Amino acid sequence: MKKDLHPSNYRLVVFKDMSNDYAFLTKSCVETKETITWEDGNEYPVVKLEISHTSHPFYTGKMKLVDTAGRIDKFRSRYNKK
Repeated sequence: MKKDLHPSNYRLVVFKDMSNDYAFLTKSCVETKETITWEDGNEYPVVKLEISHTSHPFYTGKMKLVDTAGRIDKFRSRYNKK
């Protein structure tokens, strides 16, 4: 087996769905600079998600449009006029 194949910096991380404020705690090695206080009173790194299994149309059965790229293009076109 190869040495140093898997990352060794696994720790508890909170993943938070920003569309409906659902959050879950799991182990990950993702790098983040933000932290959040979890239900147990401890502070954990947080990763903000645009969509998760609680807001994805495949799992919920509801169609919901998440148009982040469209909002950015509208902003640029509005303020790019010179």
